[in-house]
Amino acid sequence: MVDTIAPRSGAGFTLDRGQTLTVIDPEGRQVADLLAYNRADIREVISSGRTLDYASRLYLTTGDRLYSNRSNVMLDIIGDDVGRHDFLLTPCSRETFAIIYGDTDPHRGCFGNLAEALAPYGVEPDAIPTAFNCFMNVPIDGSTGAFTVEPPLSRAGDTITFRAEMDLIIGLTACSALQSNGGSFKPIQYSIS
Repeated sequence: MVDTIAPRSGAGFTLDRGQTLTVIDPEGRQVADLLAYNRADIREVISSGRTLDYASRLYLTTGDRLYSNRSNVMLDIIGDDVGRHDFLLTPCSRETFAIIYGDTDPHRGCFGNLAEALAPYGVEPDAIPTAFNCFMNVPIDGSTGAFTVEPPLSRAGDTITFRAEMDLIIGLTACSALQSNGGSFKPIQYSIS
């Protein structure tokens, strides 16, 4: 069964060890912020720093593992149509839109959507870390370290698939930032098997 996350919204759900989660970009060029928490202890959470340290590279794809803040494997990437995702930038928020874009009535962003979706599982806003940003395209200049946020390389129907290595709580969004999504907001889909 395929579930749909409406544009600029999010979902929270559980994933059992051994199950697979496939994140689908149904229309193309749409980012999905993904968070994972150990269901037995939500203080154990997905870690950009640990993951990138152990991978020794910034662009993760099939064969890479996503680690927790306790250096345990949470998710394995077992399939990837795109090969370009981001694990550096934090979920967009009301503050992101005010500070970066100058919005006077900012949307709550992925941060707010994740906070709402994860609240029933006991996750508080201060426990929301950097997300694994499926399909997000953040090129980095090798000489200066400067980066830009460019439209995703994903096309309609492209997917990334993860296998759970522990019982997890997952937060997933259809990203709310125009810059991240090539200037428009679209849905994200996911399936669990």
